[in-house]
Amino acid sequence: MSESVIAFSGTSDPDPGPSARAVTAVQIADWRSRVFAMYASVRRIAATDPVAAHAYWRSTRDDLFGSHPATPLLPEDRADFTGLPITAYDPEWRFDLEIHPAPEPRRMDVETGTDGIVPFELLGTVRVPFAGSLDVWRLTSYGGGLFVPVKDALAGRPGGTYGGGRYLIDTIKGADLGTDASDGEATLVLDFNFAYNPSCAYDPAWACPLAQAGNTLAAEVPVGERYP
Repeated sequence: MSESVIAFSGTSDPDPGPSARAVTAVQIADWRSRVFAMYASVRRIAATDPVAAHAYWRSTRDDLFGSHPATPLLPEDRADFTGLPITAYDPEWRFDLEIHPAPEPRRMDVETGTDGIVPFELLGTVRVPFAGSLDVWRLTSYGGGLFVPVKDALAGRPGGTYGGGRYLIDTIKGADLGTDASDGEATLVLDFNFAYNPSCAYDPAWACPLAQAGNTLAAEVPVGERYP
């Protein structure tokens, strides 16, 4: 949802004027504040009950998507909205993984709308048991943050996952399931049950950073948010 929450860009619509821009900016700020609060609760609940944390995440996102003015749902999709297509929780898809440093620097520049070019730097990789490896990116512009998208073998298939991939971690938007660097090794909680669609999956006016080759898995990831 975070991501879904509002990706790195703005829309391509004509300028609505200063008053409308101010209202939109406040609405988006409120959305992001709610998402940060949601993930803080998710991490707290997941410490003892990941299934309950997932249920809370799912219901909170449904409420936001269905009622918040900054929802990425198009107006014509809101009237019939009954909830996001999210699978039941499977504990086999939750991992605490070490970030292995990248052997050489690599940069990814993402062209967006109002934010221009958003730069990312490859921080390292995580090795997902039985699935493959995923690149971990660091946002190098204002705010910083970690970013881990994923595109699996179900992407683009009927009843599968979004063709451009989903987001697992996007800390600049609050989507953070847990990190640790206390023992000299950096680790991330990657729980694929919380994989969510970026905003551009629902509204093509948004421009979202999508999963590249290093964030593509040959395996199917059957959990998380699907794409109707």
